[in-house]
Amino acid sequence: MPFTVAIVGRPNVGKSTLFNRLTGRKSALVDETPGVTRDRREGRASLGGSDFTVIDTAGYEQGDPESLHGRMWLQTKAALGDADCALLLIDARAGITPLDEEFAQRLRMSELRVILVANKCEGKASDAGYYDAFALGLGEPVPISSEHGLGFADLYDSLAEHIAHVPNNDLAVGEASDTGDSRPLRLAIIGRPNVGKSTLINRLVGEERLITGPEPGLTRDAIAVEWEIHGRRVQLIDTAGLRKKAKITKQLEKMSAADTRRATARAHVVVVVLDATERMARADLSAANLAIEEGRALVVALNKWDQVTNSAETLDGLNDRLRTSLPQVRDVPVVSFSALNGDNVEALMPVVLQAHGVWNTRISTGLLNRWLAGAVERQPPPGVQGRRNRLRYATQASARPPTFVLFASRPEALPAAWVRFAVNDLREAFGLPGVPIRMNVRKSRNKYAA
Repeated sequence: MPFTVAIVGRPNVGKSTLFNRLTGRKSALVDETPGVTRDRREGRASLGGSDFTVIDTAGYEQGDPESLHGRMWLQTKAALGDADCALLLIDARAGITPLDEEFAQRLRMSELRVILVANKCEGKASDAGYYDAFALGLGEPVPISSEHGLGFADLYDSLAEHIAHVPNNDLAVGEASDTGDSRPLRLAIIGRPNVGKSTLINRLVGEERLITGPEPGLTRDAIAVEWEIHGRRVQLIDTAGLRKKAKITKQLEKMSAADTRRATARAHVVVVVLDATERMARADLSAANLAIEEGRALVVALNKWDQVTNSAETLDGLNDRLRTSLPQVRDVPVVSFSALNGDNVEALMPVVLQAHGVWNTRISTGLLNRWLAGAVERQPPPGVQGRRNRLRYATQASARPPTFVLFASRPEALPAAWVRFAVNDLREAFGLPGVPIRMNVRKSRNKYAA
């Protein structure tokens, strides 16, 4: 197993900034608001030629086990349980606080290797806090500045001592871990707040990997969870609940919404989770449209199905809404289940894998042109100034999503209505439900031109 490092500490000491610096990506949200990070986030880090797994955690705060702070602490404890080493981060400019002392005491009582890291040491204002940190009893603190990238050579030296003592550390020398064939299927779970996205992921992976509860907006940033089903690697991506743009006023909410959009753009398949006890809202359609605009395969998931009294009427109403509101993707697959008690959750992944296969479909040029001839015969395109608009041939430019190029003698005169007919006819002919199809019309070359 790769060497694993957990970054821990009280709120607002710079844990997510350090996580982003180590992973080389701004994947964790950073804001002045305390407690932005709630779930634990894993990433692949590299420092001084050594690769390892790093875990960002929620800030340690005292609280009842059933409270939000208590549940956040359970996630941090789980991260420490998975780690080979912990980086206890303090804010050297703010000095040592009672929470720092309590966290240090908890770590001293454990058997985990701990490195004390004094962050924000880019100026003299940090000197007093740096020297006070010796009193925590965790050895000499490593002075760094995550924001400015200072002190990371010393941090590597401290980490290297621990990496060298971990047996079978297959990433300690910077070896590549993934091949092109082993890349996971990226599955984004999106939807409105409180529809059960995190509960669904916890049910799929079989553990309380993400914080859940009645509080709206628990998930603030996109959290990737590695999973495997039937030998297939899957990266489950939990996202913040999507709301109307007009209701998003705070900077942190805007960052969360942008993070959800980025996660959707990077996904292969998007599952839009709906609350089956409520009518499909405009925000649900916006979530589905986001997936379509990004060219992702789409699956609609009806959660809380155990609370539905008239299942046939609910399904008919949903399918009617999908047909009228999402005409650009016909026959979107729908799966109903209860994430809370696990009823029918196992039906989701076969549908997701099938949607992923459709999204990757490639059709030979020969088959496409036989289809095109039949489509033109069934619905000839309108003429231009008394002359036929000849459709010469079609070819598939790419998959993921299926993208086609149609060559015409007068592409500018081909009506959008005919292109929509062609897309729907092609979808039915080759069995491409629930994925966006892109059809580009280009001018065919005149073979008699010089």
